[in-house]
Amino acid sequence: MGSNCGYHVVYSGTVAGAREAFFHGVPSVSISYDWVGGKSNVNDYTLAAEACLPIINAILAEIRNQTYPERCFLNIDLPTDIPNNKGYKLTKQGTSIFKMGWRRVTSEMQGGKMLSTMTMDTDSAVTIETDTSTPLEEDLLFRREVRGAHIADPDTDWQFLREGYITVTPIGALSNADMESLLYFKDWLPVVAEHESSSAL
Repeated sequence: MGSNCGYHVVYSGTVAGAREAFFHGVPSVSISYDWVGGKSNVNDYTLAAEACLPIINAILAEIRNQTYPERCFLNIDLPTDIPNNKGYKLTKQGTSIFKMGWRRVTSEMQGGKMLSTMTMDTDSAVTIETDTSTPLEEDLLFRREVRGAHIADPDTDWQFLREGYITVTPIGALSNADMESLLYFKDWLPVVAEHESSSAL
């Protein structure tokens, strides 16, 4: 539940399942729907599945023809407003990441309602009841906050998902650093090794 774009691809369980199949030579796809509490409902999952059928059917046809690429798998993200999506968009993995934080609040009302994601019941919000009849002075209340997503470059998965597209992102198995970092450590590592040798004498 929720999108898997940018850096979230690295630790997403959904993407990890597809990657594991890919490691074993099984063509795979990871599919995520950008669920938003208060906007989404369980029927959106049916619409999201239907929106993916053309891609899945096309992949199956490529597999039967033995023309499906073997060096990657696809990561598909569907926008929140799936009935009004703008169509498919081939993208690349970006560098967006949600930064979570905590803000101190003075009452549970400021903390807001907590939705039950296990039942995905957003039409009638389920609150977690706590006994506040005897509040203690040392009690501290905090509210979790999302502090934005960083988008460093255009034409990425997160950007197009925000614009309402169904993003299709080819993903490989390797996580190589950029060339600048590789060149830095090419000079750095011999210095470390030489220093270690000198210290051992």
